[in-house]
Amino acid sequence: MKRSEESTYREYVTARMDVMRRTAYLLCRDWHTADDLVSITIGKLYRHWPRVGNEPGIDAYVRKALLRTWLDEKRRPWRREQPTEELPDLPSVADFAVVSRAQLLDLLDGLPPKRRAAVVLRLYCDLSVEETAEILGCSVGTVKSQTARGLDTLRARAAEAD
Repeated sequence: MKRSEESTYREYVTARMDVMRRTAYLLCRDWHTADDLVSITIGKLYRHWPRVGNEPGIDAYVRKALLRTWLDEKRRPWRREQPTEELPDLPSVADFAVVSRAQLLDLLDGLPPKRRAAVVLRLYCDLSVEETAEILGCSVGTVKSQTARGLDTLRARAAEAD
């Protein structure tokens, strides 16, 4: 960015900072999050300033960028977390089915071949989902679902064995 463009960018941001911050607060109702939204938005604006800095609708562009930034942040999983006063109880050893090695081998024998392969490669061989998918010649989603279903089956059968 040229020196003159950078100075016009600074002037614009300095003049509109309070308006952007208040708008962000009205969207999210939290001053800390509002500051984060404004920070992200002015970073995006900086990247695009040479293209949009001289446009007559720059304020509308910034409002739209701020709104989209807020919507993106709302989709983030950690924004949906709710604080709680009490921590949940941790599961005890009694909540888990404990099986011997021989029982585990029998339980694994009861799984269909693809499911057994997914569970063994992911958990025993400690391969990534992508590596497992490549070895099995299937998609990443298939590995995830086969592993999850295999573990569910193993847990259910281990609980029945107790």
